[in-house]
Amino acid sequence: MFDNLIESQPKRERTIGELVVSFVVHGVLIAGAAVATKGAAETVRAIVEDTTSFLLKPPPPPPPPPDQPPPPDVVVSANPPPQGFQTIVPPKNIPTNIPPVNLTEKFDSKNYSGKGVEGGIATGVVGGVGPVVTGEVFTVNQIDDPAQYLSGPDPRYPPGLKAASIEGVVTLEFIVSAEGRVEGGSIKVISSTNKAFEEPAVETVRKSIYKPARVAGSAVRQLVRQAVRFTIT
Repeated sequence: MFDNLIESQPKRERTIGELVVSFVVHGVLIAGAAVATKGAAETVRAIVEDTTSFLLKPPPPPPPPPDQPPPPDVVVSANPPPQGFQTIVPPKNIPTNIPPVNLTEKFDSKNYSGKGVEGGIATGVVGGVGPVVTGEVFTVNQIDDPAQYLSGPDPRYPPGLKAASIEGVVTLEFIVSAEGRVEGGSIKVISSTNKAFEEPAVETVRKSIYKPARVAGSAVRQLVRQAVRFTIT
C-alpha cells in the first residue's frame, strides 16, 4: 500500500569496477583541467612578457632659412642731392589715355613727407645741391622742360615700298631716360600706315639721342610720343 521512500531504501554497495572507473574518470577530468589551466597561463605569460620595441622615426629637420638678399650698396656721391621732399605736379591738360605703368618702379612715401627742401629726397644730404633721380616716369604735362630730340640716324626706307613710291608714318611711344637715351624695352608702336615701316622706325628711335626732361632743375625720365615719317624726296 505504501511505497518505500528513496532515501529509506537500503544503499547498494559499489563494486570495485565501478570505483576504478570513477577514479579513472575523475583523474582524466583533473588532468584536462590542469592542462587547460597551464595553456591559459602560458598565453598570459607570453602576452605579459612581450617586450617588442617600436622606434618612432624622428621628424625631419626644419628647412634652412631662405637666403637673405645682401643689403644694397651705399653710394657716396661727391654732389649729393638735397634732403627734402618731392612735389606732385598736377597735369596742365587732362590726358586722354592712361600712360603705361612701370611695375619695377618702387614708390617711397618718405620722399613726399613735406619736410626739408622742396625738390629733394628723404635720403639726401642737408645742404646738398646734386641732381635728384627718383626713377619716376613723368608725362609731358608734369615736367618743366620736356625732352628734346638732338640727333639720330635717318630711318631706313624699306626697298619695296620705296620702289613703289609708298610713303607712311609710324607713331611710337617710349621713355627717354635721365641721361637722354631711349629705354629699348619701353618702345611701343601706337599706329602705323604700313607694317613694313615699323621695324625701321623702332631702330631709328632706339639709336637717337635726346636732351633729357627736367623737373625743378633735375633730369628725369619722360614718356614721349613721337612720329617717324617716311617720305620720298
